[in-house]
Amino acid sequence: MAVLRIVIQVIFILICIALAVLVLMQEGKSAGLGAISGVADTYWGKNKGRSMEGKLVKFTKYLAIGFMLISIILNLNVF
Repeated sequence: MAVLRIVIQVIFILICIALAVLVLMQEGKSAGLGAISGVADTYWGKNKGRSMEGKLVKFTKYLAIGFMLISIILNLNVF
């Protein structure tokens, strides 16, 4: 069981590092003055989920869920 705990801790550390890198890679959410004039309704604004930024957001969500699940598992003291 000690080996399994070490493996889970290593995975947890890797997720933590990846999560920090992904959060730093994302752009800010402030729209600035462009949202006032309607620039947010561009092609890129409508298809943001298919862009690289959209993929970063999705992957960040998945890593955050993994982070929470592994942190709960490690705190159960089952291992």
